[in-house]
Amino acid sequence: MRSPKNTAATLARRWFVRGRLVGAAAIAFAVLVVIENVLFAVTGALSYGAPIEDVLAYYAANRDAVAIVSGLVALYLPLLLVFVTGLHGLVERRGGAGADGSRLAVAAGATLSAIFVLVNVLQIGLALSAGALAEPTPAFELVWQLHAAAFALALPTLGTTFIGAALAAHASGLTPAWQRLLGLVGGSLLLAAGLGNLAIADGSALIFVGLLGFAAWLVWLLATGVRLVRS
Repeated sequence: MRSPKNTAATLARRWFVRGRLVGAAAIAFAVLVVIENVLFAVTGALSYGAPIEDVLAYYAANRDAVAIVSGLVALYLPLLLVFVTGLHGLVERRGGAGADGSRLAVAAGATLSAIFVLVNVLQIGLALSAGALAEPTPAFELVWQLHAAAFALALPTLGTTFIGAALAAHASGLTPAWQRLLGLVGGSLLLAAGLGNLAIADGSALIFVGLLGFAAWLVWLLATGVRLVRS
């Protein structure tokens, strides 16, 4: 029979391993997303307000870049799910304070993953069809518009995930107060951008409000991931 001391030590080791796994997932997710956005920047990715002729030319010239991005998405979406579900498990094991927030993050994170899949599927469709087109067709333009709309609607879902995770992590003692504040501010920016999703899908500069929130999310993920790995 195990002694209470040995049982406590075993549980502590398991919590340590799970905490490091959740932290590593957060860091890896953030790094892959940064690589994705750097690749878009290097290839000169267009805004949603760009002329459709330029969109066709971009996807015709950057099929390889889209292939790499789709691979990154296939890697980082499971990491996102590992993070939000793992965070919920850590919160539960630390007494359950903040469990409502972590449940919200799990639900919103799963929805966000589904929307990101749609965004990426539509982008793959653009890349596959662009090489065979001499000029944009109504179908090509429709796929581009759907891609833009899906991305715009991902912003408030990401904001919900961010707020839920930030509140849960702080309530359970995993993160300091400044990270909770970062989550509330960054998540609110994403939610605010989501209110103008039609304008964003049409190329509005309102997207930069959401991008500020998105940058805050990446900073929060990296900070939280490092704390969990080192805890």
